[in-house]
Amino acid sequence: MFVPISNTPRDYAWGSASAISDLLGTRPTGRPEAELWLGAHPSSPSVIDEPALAGGATNLAEWIANDPHGSSGAHGQLPYLLKILAAGGPLSLQAHPTLARAKEGFARENAARVPLDAPNRNYKDPLHKPEVIYALSDTFEALCGFRSLGEIRAIVAELQAADAASVVPEPELLGALVSRLGGDTAEALETSVEWLLSGSGEVAALVDHVTALAGSLRSEAFGPAFSTVRELALDYPGDPGVVLSLLLNRVTLARGEALFLPAGNIHAYLKGLGVELMAASDNVLRGGLTPKYIDVPELLGVLQFESLPVPYLRPGHPSAGVEEFQPDVTDFVLVRVALGVQASAASTAAGGDPAPDGRPAPSRYLPLGPAIVIATAGSVTVSSAGVSVDVARGSAFYITPDEGELTFTGSGELFLAAPGARA
Repeated sequence: MFVPISNTPRDYAWGSASAISDLLGTRPTGRPEAELWLGAHPSSPSVIDEPALAGGATNLAEWIANDPHGSSGAHGQLPYLLKILAAGGPLSLQAHPTLARAKEGFARENAARVPLDAPNRNYKDPLHKPEVIYALSDTFEALCGFRSLGEIRAIVAELQAADAASVVPEPELLGALVSRLGGDTAEALETSVEWLLSGSGEVAALVDHVTALAGSLRSEAFGPAFSTVRELALDYPGDPGVVLSLLLNRVTLARGEALFLPAGNIHAYLKGLGVELMAASDNVLRGGLTPKYIDVPELLGVLQFESLPVPYLRPGHPSAGVEEFQPDVTDFVLVRVALGVQASAASTAAGGDPAPDGRPAPSRYLPLGPAIVIATAGSVTVSSAGVSVDVARGSAFYITPDEGELTFTGSGELFLAAPGARA
């Protein structure tokens, strides 16, 4: 069954005023449009546009609760949440727990009778929240994971040189950070993050001092890092995340590139339009660039204090015009279908042997459970063995797992979310 769905973008303050409506050809709401949610998450379940197809249910969460087998087959629940995300400004620095820690934290806070809507509640559910972000804008800016300790020390050394050349040097401020960057990588990173989030007057003075130094500092090696400080200080003056950003990789995704953000990876999206796919959880541990609650001890227990390569996620090509972004989790897989004028040379040429008569191989994909599709350009006809629907720009459908393998024709760009494994 192909069930048309829709939703209203979430109006978080950091959202863009027009990026989502421009992408999908919809009428702007007049408010920030931060995230369009497509899924069954109780905070904003997708609206079912034709309730008669879903036994009268008006939203996806209601339908799945009423008829789990008919709506989602053996999965019972929808394990993922698909979003169109438009960051007009920086989101909070954050990380997400492992599945084991989420289960333990959720049970612990329930036992302590912390209300689910309490501002100091960390765990809203017993699930992990790995994420994939795919860049739709020409560039998508993010902070992601810790730099190497050598890079961090070199950045701080440039700040120390700028401080020494200033009219009124204050070497003790940067010296306090340097003293915490000794030892091995894990110890240095954890000690530095814990101190920066301590709320001390010494840290507040450091944030102001680093902001002032970065205002005029030009660096060949670390220009983007100091630009990040300047940008973040405009939105969050005095926030410790301004200095914490120097410990993190600044990443610029080009359109078509993707990141996979596993448990424990500290990150923040800064600016850009993208497709985000995640496990259907609301568990966020914040670490700066926010007025919201920060539980420092819990965050320290969640973070992965390692310097690792930027976690780019490269696609496979299961058939012509189809790119599959499969991370190392079973909750979800993200698929991009690009046909006709939207097809890139890479996605068209890779995968899919020609048919015996020499014609291009068909574009097809077999979801391993309930799927959601949304078109971001043109119009793509999605067909199963017995049903076809035209998915035009801005429209979305929920596809029940009994439809089986899907084929795609037309000219356009479409994204599909599905479970990463069979139930």
